[in-house]
Amino acid sequence: MKRIAIIGLGIIGGSICAALTKAGYAVDGTDIDEKTVTYALNKGYICGKAEDISDYDVVFVATPPRATINILDTYSFKDGAIVCDICGVKQAIERVVYSKSRAYKYVGLHPMAGKETSGITSASAELFAMANLVIVLADKTDASAVKEIKGDAKAMRFGKIVECTAEEHDKKIALTSQLAHVVSNAYVKSPQVADCDGFTGGSFQDMTRIAGVDEGIWTELYFHNREYLLAELNGLIANLEAYKIALEKEDENAMKETLKEGRLLRENIKFKRK
Repeated sequence: MKRIAIIGLGIIGGSICAALTKAGYAVDGTDIDEKTVTYALNKGYICGKAEDISDYDVVFVATPPRATINILDTYSFKDGAIVCDICGVKQAIERVVYSKSRAYKYVGLHPMAGKETSGITSASAELFAMANLVIVLADKTDASAVKEIKGDAKAMRFGKIVECTAEEHDKKIALTSQLAHVVSNAYVKSPQVADCDGFTGGSFQDMTRIAGVDEGIWTELYFHNREYLLAELNGLIANLEAYKIALEKEDENAMKETLKEGRLLRENIKFKRK
């Protein structure tokens, strides 16, 4: 049986452990916080603490971008091991990984799953059930490694698997994840938020659910994807101007057309909700 290790036991790393363990895999894990490792052991997410990473056939690196880059660049992995990161940015990581020859087979992954909470206590064996998984491919990506990881993804119960380049990933994620978190975080800064109890419904809850980001991790993500996030943010600001101008000019027809345009675009979005 292949030996699997997960570095970083937050919500995603912990859930990888839990999902693979539930599927019958033997999984070890490690984290900079010993209490987190103990929690994972007590919950049965891992068999043991991963001590020597070079002993493992497959390694998932589930840490923030800078830590991930350092691990992929400096750690000693087993020759021929499959090493995957799960970061929300990919071009910055590929630049480092492919800057020199590596003894391991790198596969970039991005599980499109999560919660508004973080840490090992938020992990779940069911987090990835029917969730999307992005696999990032490059000219140097090993096809056999991708095939093996797809098998592991199936065991974790991922739904749709999308393959793309690092550039395409970073462009898309700037819109579908990073901009959404920026908007939610900015939205709760209205002075009325502090005193709106009894006035909220589903729309308010949807808009504010992801406002409580981990500022350290998400700042790293934003700045590693600065160009594409700026483009999406500038586009949003430009689009918002149309609503603002319609209100300022008391132009109901302009508002109707602006809203209609958004409604029609929304009707053409293809995705499945859990």
